[in-house]
Amino acid sequence: MIVGERIGQQLGEYRLGRLLGRSRFAEVYYGEHLELDIPVAIKVLNWRYIREGAGKFLDQACTLAQLEHPHIVRVLDMGIEDLTPFMVMNYAPYGTLREYFPKHTRLPLHMVVSYIKQVADALQYVHDQMLIHRDIKPHNMLLGPEKQVWLSDFGVAMLSHSIDGNRSSDTSDFEGTVVYAAPEQLQGQPQRSSDQYALAVVAYEWLTGEWPFTGTFNDIVRQHLFDLPPRLRRKGLDIPEGVERVILKALEKDPDRRFESVKAFADELEWASTGEATMRVQAQPKKQFRSPMPFVVRAG
Repeated sequence: MIVGERIGQQLGEYRLGRLLGRSRFAEVYYGEHLELDIPVAIKVLNWRYIREGAGKFLDQACTLAQLEHPHIVRVLDMGIEDLTPFMVMNYAPYGTLREYFPKHTRLPLHMVVSYIKQVADALQYVHDQMLIHRDIKPHNMLLGPEKQVWLSDFGVAMLSHSIDGNRSSDTSDFEGTVVYAAPEQLQGQPQRSSDQYALAVVAYEWLTGEWPFTGTFNDIVRQHLFDLPPRLRRKGLDIPEGVERVILKALEKDPDRRFESVKAFADELEWASTGEATMRVQAQPKKQFRSPMPFVVRAG
């Protein structure tokens, strides 16, 4: 099936309109309820992955359907039509934050704080439900009709209490997006603090226009594990020193050295942005982190 071939088709009570976006696994269409004339977004699993991916796709829909929060996209309906699973969600007229602010765009501090606060609010709720998102990035943040942020795409979310105590050194256990991934997530041991790390990478990117670490997949993995991120203020940013401290604390290699919660991170960032940072954020000594976990970078 070619890209966008479903335009004009009917799935359940919905008719598919223009193509809004696509990934390797799914396409998202603008759609309307046939009777209620309500605009919606309809995510349809790519036919190539129906055999092996339908179960995971529907699991994601069920997970999202149970989450009720003003900054999490709502699942309105779901179903299977002609063996094709689909998910009906709120329509975000402004698309994703990655589309709205293309790569290398620098955002003003007040805007970064606003977006981080909204996503952190959603993530704190997710964490309180004992879930980990595991793929925090601008591509998974939608802008609603009032330009409010909706966190989306829980395709790799998992229960935080389902993680056993065995540590893995194999990057084949990793799911997510490497430029935003915390060291422990890259080592197959994601935890709630991993979402905080990823959100701090997003804040870093929005302020500087760059990711803290770049290169090949293996280069980025090594940097997340062992290298300190370049300081923001050295990139010519006119931001309070406290803002840099807050972000670098959330980017600590050791999860125990980050903030106690993603909400605490967002609160500290807001206070630091207004010059009211608390003494809980102290400058960290400049020393090289060495992972206590064995790690072998695999080819490819």
